[in-house]
Amino acid sequence: MENKQIARSIKLLAQLMDLHEQNPFKVKALTNAAFRLDKLSQKLSSMSLAELEAIEGVGKSVAAKIAELNERGSIAELDALISETPPGVLEMLMIKGLGPKKVQIIWNQLGIESLGELYYACNENRLIEAKGFGYKTQEDIKKLIEFTMSNTGKFLYASVMPWTEAFLARLQKQFPNDRFDFTGEYRRRCEIIHELDMLAVSEHPAAITAFITEQKEFGQVEASEHELRAHTEAGIRLAIHFCTAQQAAAQLFIRTGSDAHFTTLGIDAQAIALASYPNEKVIYESLKLPFFEPELREGLVETSLLKLPEMPALIRLEDLVGTLHNHSTWSDGIHTLEEMAVYCRDELKLQYLGICDHSRTAVYANGLSAERVLQQHRQIDELNKSLAPFHIFKGIESDILNDGSLDYEEDILKLFDFVVASVHSNLKMNEEKANARLLKAIENPYTTILGHPTGRLLLAREGYPIDHRKIIDACAANGVAIEINANPLRLDIDWRYVPYALEKGVKLCINPDAHRKEGFHDMYFGTLVARKGALTPDMCLNAMSRDELQAYFNQRKNR
Repeated sequence: MENKQIARSIKLLAQLMDLHEQNPFKVKALTNAAFRLDKLSQKLSSMSLAELEAIEGVGKSVAAKIAELNERGSIAELDALISETPPGVLEMLMIKGLGPKKVQIIWNQLGIESLGELYYACNENRLIEAKGFGYKTQEDIKKLIEFTMSNTGKFLYASVMPWTEAFLARLQKQFPNDRFDFTGEYRRRCEIIHELDMLAVSEHPAAITAFITEQKEFGQVEASEHELRAHTEAGIRLAIHFCTAQQAAAQLFIRTGSDAHFTTLGIDAQAIALASYPNEKVIYESLKLPFFEPELREGLVETSLLKLPEMPALIRLEDLVGTLHNHSTWSDGIHTLEEMAVYCRDELKLQYLGICDHSRTAVYANGLSAERVLQQHRQIDELNKSLAPFHIFKGIESDILNDGSLDYEEDILKLFDFVVASVHSNLKMNEEKANARLLKAIENPYTTILGHPTGRLLLAREGYPIDHRKIIDACAANGVAIEINANPLRLDIDWRYVPYALEKGVKLCINPDAHRKEGFHDMYFGTLVARKGALTPDMCLNAMSRDELQAYFNQRKNR
């Protein structure tokens, strides 16, 4: 075992002892010893116990641990502490700048057990209220996590989008006579990107290869006559396929669709590659098929769509005329209610804002007591007068409690225009418990929208298991809409269950869950995955006009 490995083990032991609030003197001794061991020139693995004890700053206790490490490859005390610590908490300790004291607060006080949960908490401003944390610390931690997550080889669509758009613009500027299109997962708007696939229509692939090789952001470039593969320093994998203008439409078609898309529709991709077409629409026409938008080419909805008299008009961002499920400084948001409303009205040109600050049980998020609910409602009434015809709907994100009931008594619940019911606590449930909890909440007459149904955080937390069909059936029976939480880390409900919801007549709602003004723009990502599930404007709650939505809420309350 190398000295650095030994030093890291001793340092980790010190960190975990500190995290679990063990003897501070031992923690300090181990920390100092780890620092010295890392700088030592002699090979620790070949030293005797007596020689180890003689190293300045090591001593008998640490020497015994090094000897144990050399002999059995691990330290029993360290193994025991690791077994008592969630894997995600161990990951946090690996982040430079996040010491045991801060991790202890994050874990024990905020109940966060993974990097993904921590990243989401940063987006929700949960860290700034904790002791020893401020806005700057929160933003620094967020950047550190982004760097760490980028090394996993998988990326959120929203994370790679800024780079892809900038890279595409650079290529197009450098080679104005060529054409570049992203294909594969990116063009299908998949929520997780494993590799960026691009088609370059050019007669001069060598020039493109040379240009990319010169870019400092690429650590490694491998190229042949027809293909180029590269990795960015951030870990993004890029594949560029070169073709002529005559091959362009066929190659765009072939490289966009998933294998399941071609199998489901009985398309012979190899045969398509042998022919020349002016565009993809003509390819579908030649196969006697309607045109499928790139987002739909997953093999999930094609068969059912073919049964319709015509292809549906998929939802677009511009179809969303309002936004529901958002937070303000009344709970854990960054901007005031008025700032959020004015931004929606003046910058986004929306007709309404649904405010859904956290309910009283969410004490970590400054949840609203019954008294504060009344205070907020008075402010909303005043703002609705001054901002008219723009309208703020009175909502709440009510915690679904452990027994499935909603926060607040009926006399408070009936005051809201709408209620988003969400699970935020006791997430470690089996399917039976999760189903029972959600079903009871759905059956509550005050529940309007089921919020982020599985509680998942993409690339971080799978979420609790639910029987999606049973939950959707219950929503259909009780007239409850289901949220597509548009936060790129959530995108929950998963788009793969949207077709079943539509089949059952359940409306969806694309909610940004915004905690600051910039968060409203996440509706774009919600729209992308909604299109993958074939959502249309008529089945989307916040595609309704202000008056239509008011009537919808009134009708539900008067049932």
